[in-house]
Amino acid sequence: MSAQAKLRQERTAFYRFFHAGRGDSPFKRLLIHLALIFSCVVAVYPVLRVFSVSLRPGNRLLSTSLAIIPDDASLGNYIRLLTEKDFLLWIWNSLVITMATAIIGVILAATSAYAFSRWKFPGRSAGLVFLLTTQMIPAAMLMVPIYIMAARLKLINTYIGLTIAYCVSSVPFSIWILKGYYDTVPIDLEEAAEIDGCSKISSFLRVLLPLSTPALAIVFLFNFMTAWNDFMLARIMLQQEAMLTWTLGLQRLQGQFQTEWGMFAAASILVMVPVMSLFLYSSKWLISGLTLGAVKG
Repeated sequence: MSAQAKLRQERTAFYRFFHAGRGDSPFKRLLIHLALIFSCVVAVYPVLRVFSVSLRPGNRLLSTSLAIIPDDASLGNYIRLLTEKDFLLWIWNSLVITMATAIIGVILAATSAYAFSRWKFPGRSAGLVFLLTTQMIPAAMLMVPIYIMAARLKLINTYIGLTIAYCVSSVPFSIWILKGYYDTVPIDLEEAAEIDGCSKISSFLRVLLPLSTPALAIVFLFNFMTAWNDFMLARIMLQQEAMLTWTLGLQRLQGQFQTEWGMFAAASILVMVPVMSLFLYSSKWLISGLTLGAVKG
């Protein structure tokens, strides 16, 4: 074999290794996996450090050891948090408010977006622009008017008051998300259902909503996270100890001269459980939602 033919063969092998069909070359797959592993390490490592702080006895925040599980690891911070503090009450209050916000927000956004997507009425375009404009207002500017209205309606220190306040800030954006998704669903499916005897409401519930499962899941998560992670609005709306959410409860662990970092870290790990569980459960709806509804055989 001549040198030129050997060089051509090596080039061909090199080309096949790096440029296999549809990006399936081993080198590309290796780079992708390395990038994913690196991203996971970057995302998980801070959580592991917080977990390490929660296992340290006392309030040792800083340590020269890089071990995730310290030598003198203890569950004392978790036990003290659950027995000496009202952590379970804080979590319960947060779950009640966030679930109410998420469910009510999805119902309001789903029905409102359906009206904006399927019906033509005066002020439709202006209404959509108005909803989008409300999202440009900083959240801090809404606190004073929301507090004044809640105080006049006697909704301070109530689940209902804080739930309405969260819905006010999250529903407009949710309407835009669902309206854009409804526009991609052919109206012919609903008309076919109406020919078969379904009413407008029935076709909306039986045809459009099942096909919109991915968008509904995203809206539910958005409303849930808006209420779950909020601190500022809850700080001015809730003043009784029995009504505190977990964001306000963790503030009680910070004193004037000392912060209980061990329990603070333990609480940070525990509040991740509901959110992670919700994301893991809803992932199946995000993946398989498009196969549900009228297009499913």
